[in-house]
This record gives sequence, C-alpha cells and structure tokens, in this order.
Amino acid sequence: MERKFMTGNEAIAEAAIQAGCKHFFGYPITPQNEIPEYMSKRLPEIGGVYLQAESEVAAINMLFGAAGAGARVMTSSSSPGISLMQEGISYIVGAQLPCVIVNIMRGGPGLGGIQPAQSDYFQATKGGGHGDYHIIVLAPHTVQEAVSTTMDAFDLADKYRNPVMVLGDGYIGQMMEPVEFKEKTPQKLPEKDWALTGAKGRPTNLVKSLYLNPKKLEEHNLAINRKILEIVKNEVRVETYLTDDAEIIIAAYGTVARIAKTAIKILRERGIKVGLVRPITVFPFPYETFRKFAEKAGRFLVVEMSLGQMVEDIKLGVCGKASIRFYGRTGGMVPTYDEIVKETETLAKRTI
Repeated sequence: MERKFMTGNEAIAEAAIQAGCKHFFGYPITPQNEIPEYMSKRLPEIGGVYLQAESEVAAINMLFGAAGAGARVMTSSSSPGISLMQEGISYIVGAQLPCVIVNIMRGGPGLGGIQPAQSDYFQATKGGGHGDYHIIVLAPHTVQEAVSTTMDAFDLADKYRNPVMVLGDGYIGQMMEPVEFKEKTPQKLPEKDWALTGAKGRPTNLVKSLYLNPKKLEEHNLAINRKILEIVKNEVRVETYLTDDAEIIIAAYGTVARIAKTAIKILRERGIKVGLVRPITVFPFPYETFRKFAEKAGRFLVVEMSLGQMVEDIKLGVCGKASIRFYGRTGGMVPTYDEIVKETETLAKRTI
C-alpha cells in the first residue's frame, strides 16, 4: 500500500473522496483552508462538485440541499465558522439527513486566534444549535486516524441519518505525517429511499424539520432520540494505553493525547504507574470506561487545550468515585509533556 506524506487537512480531504464524497461546500478560514483548497482541485478531476459559498451560513444550507438529494457531502470550517453553521446543523438533524462536518479548532471565544485549541468541545458534544439533538463526534489524534475516522464518518452518517463531525485541532490539520489509504470494505448501508430524487413511479418524499402540531413534533423528537440512544449503545470508541496496572489515569483527546503518551513514558521510567484513557468518540462519550477506571485507579489528571470542558463529562463518568485534577492551556497555548509530567508527579504525591 502506497504511503503519502500529507498534512492532516489534505489527508481528511482525500479520505472523504475515497469514502465517496463528491460534493463539498465551504468557506475559507484558518487553520483548515487546505481542505477546501484540496477539494477544489480534486473534485473536478472525479466529476464532483466543489463550490465556495459566500459564507458559512450558505455552505451549511447547501449541505442540507445536497444531503436531501442523497449525496455523500461534506463541509469543513474552524471554530467561528462552525458557530455560524449551528442553525443549519440543527435543521439537518431535524430533517434526519446524513452529512459530514469537519471542525479544525482554533482559539476563541470570538475571533480569538488562529492557533490550535480544544475549546469547541461543548459546542460539538452538547448540541451547539437549538432543540433536542446530538451529532456523532469523532476526535482523531494522528493524521492516519484522521483518515480512518473521516471515512467512517460517512458510513455512520448514512447508517443513522444524522450529521457526523470530525473534531480536530489546528495541529491535527497542519502537521504532516505519512499516511496510507487502505482499500475500504464497503459497509452495507440502508437504501436512501427517503431522498429527493424525483417521484416518478413512487410516492412523493418530504424532507422537513417543521412540525407545527406539538404532538407531532414530540413524536418526531422522540424518534430522533431513540436513534441517539442506539448510537450511544453501539458506537462508543475509546483507546486505553498502559492502564493495566495504572494508579493514575491521564485523560486527554486529540493532539493532547499524543503529548500525554510521551509524558507517560517519562513517568513510567520514574516509577509512577500512569496510563491514558483517550476518548475517540467524544459523543457518544465513554462514560463506562471512566467509571471502571474510577474504581480501579482512583485518581485522574484531565489535560485539555481549554479551561475545562471534557472534564465535565469525566466527572459524570466517575460519579464521585475518584479524585480529579485538571490542567488546561487556552488561547492557542498547548500543554507540553514536561507540564503534564509535573502535574502528574504532584498528583502522585497526594494521598487519596
């Protein structure tokens, strides 16, 4: 299998194409611009459609239209741009349409800066827009994993008729690593008999999110919720690293998890039994995994490029059965492995 040296953004774009995406709508914003740039070149080569919208609001609504016609479709943006898409994402969930959305996070709030961050966690995992809903959120920590999660995202979107977000940070998007594009085993997915493809020879389809009768809207919301519960039951993904004898668990995702692995190697050499739990799906969140390690290890260090967002889910997971220490950097600052080592050593000296 041929290996290519690519940025994370380029790899995500190529992975989408290999997953069958032939339609991309987006608007430029740093640090994800290589995705639309790559798509603008590659999609015309395969008979696809690339369109730079006039805004992120326009892009998400173009996504709505293409998804409604049954196309495999993607958009990408970075933090402020994803904020502008939130109303459209809510509409797409309400209409039960599959699509893939990539967020390469930067610092905020507001325009913030263009450096990497993880401060969109709440927005991604708790809804972001209005109404009762969730989207599936995958958080890769390497460029190779960004490839596999992007390809999986399209299958998950079609399987559940729901948007899926690939949540990376500026480092994941900009770093270069060798990647392989392995031949994907096609997954048998439901027929898109709901798609708006013309009604010759069949009843007319209707795609909408407007239900003026409150009883009908409640029934619709409960149906969406049953689907979300199936996602929670079936699609949790998590990595554990050197946890068999761990007395302290570091919890991190994305780029920070890579840094944490280096810190763990140093700490192990110093005789501190520490391991890593890395959520790959940040929605659905691996609560059960954290509950298990709360009873086994008893101490957690949560490290994020934010002021503490994923830590809220970990608190729910451990149910008060473990002590939790948080360490975060924000505004584009990235925790170093030395900082993680220091925080872990401080935690190791404490008695539970």
